[in-house]
Amino acid sequence: MVKHYTGDFVVRFFGTYNYYWVNRGRSFLFQDGDTGDGNNKIKKLDKEFKKAVEEATLAHKLKQEFKNTQQVESPSSQKPPPYIKIKVNKPVGNVRQLDLDLSNTTACNCDPNQENPCGPDSDCLNRLLMTECNPEVCPAGSRCRNQSFEKREYPPIAPYKTHARGWGLKTLMPIKKGQFVIEYVGEIIDTEEYQRRIQKMHEQKEENYYFLTIDNQRMLDAGPKGNLARFMNHCCQPNCETQKWTVKGETRVGLFATMDIPADTELTFNYNLECVGKEKKVCRCGAPNCSGFIGVKAKQDDLAKPVKVTKKKIYKKKRKLTEPVVSQPCFICNKKDNVFTCNNKICNKAYHLKCLKLDADNFDASRFICPWHSCDICSKRTIRCCVKCIRSYCPQHSDGKISHYSTVGFVCFKHDRIH
Repeated sequence: MVKHYTGDFVVRFFGTYNYYWVNRGRSFLFQDGDTGDGNNKIKKLDKEFKKAVEEATLAHKLKQEFKNTQQVESPSSQKPPPYIKIKVNKPVGNVRQLDLDLSNTTACNCDPNQENPCGPDSDCLNRLLMTECNPEVCPAGSRCRNQSFEKREYPPIAPYKTHARGWGLKTLMPIKKGQFVIEYVGEIIDTEEYQRRIQKMHEQKEENYYFLTIDNQRMLDAGPKGNLARFMNHCCQPNCETQKWTVKGETRVGLFATMDIPADTELTFNYNLECVGKEKKVCRCGAPNCSGFIGVKAKQDDLAKPVKVTKKKIYKKKRKLTEPVVSQPCFICNKKDNVFTCNNKICNKAYHLKCLKLDADNFDASRFICPWHSCDICSKRTIRCCVKCIRSYCPQHSDGKISHYSTVGFVCFKHDRIH
């Protein structure tokens, strides 16, 4: 009897039909397309190996056909793989969630009497910054339409068995372009825990990953715990995309429709998966521009590629605008003559050059961003801006200099009556 150890198992080799004891460390999954070493030596061992590869290829093909037939014949009799259902992200290990500080929450300027205050068609300041309104400070309160993450405003969706890509997720009703579909929920882990989990999955030959990056230190893992978003498959030409939103101070990941999606359509997004290890995961999305592997950039139509033409560089003289383009009250002196507007897309303020102490000869109106958007001390971009003047402060320099009130927004120490 051949000597063997605990954990060993018997295999029969293709080609020779011999038996032997092996362990998982010496076993590798056969993949479609595997071949020999490519040499043409006429040795007995090489012939047997070539025969083994041919037999393994045929067996793999028959197994896949049988598996696909089973999936087609009885899709409803199967249930999704087990997982723990959660509605919100759960921190694991050393990860800690932030405590909400209402003083760092910005109230928008939306009219609470509108039909859909803070809705997708509104000019809500928070929505433009991909930040959810907080009902405690938003003028619209509970009527606010910019709280989809917190209220879990998902359309009817359901997991289902696909033909050849395992489980997928489909919508049961039409979804409009730009509509919020579902939040990607899972365990929040750090990079160290991520490396530990990915190593364990490699050892167990597990190929189904549910990782999604939050930032350079944290990731979401919807494998052990998650919601229906974990069933979304990858596609090189997806109908959804991920967006990172700030909800009560925390970064959360949502999936939004990139096109109008009919009912009973599979929901997909591009995983943008970086290759972990040496193996690439084969993509079976079937899209016209499919790259063949998940994480590899999708193919582009050759006709759509721009032709590079080398041209002599033409240097244009910087256009300096010294004439006002609008006539509205100056934010500082409230007079209407000769004012210039801020080019920030979420700002509608106008100013006199003399009120800002700017030189007209060196002023470029096409690039003008008013000082209301930068910290007075360090010049960093900020949204803690006084509603009465142009004073602004970043979180690091805001203590004692600017306060937030649910009724009006941020007010600096010069205009704060309480101060």
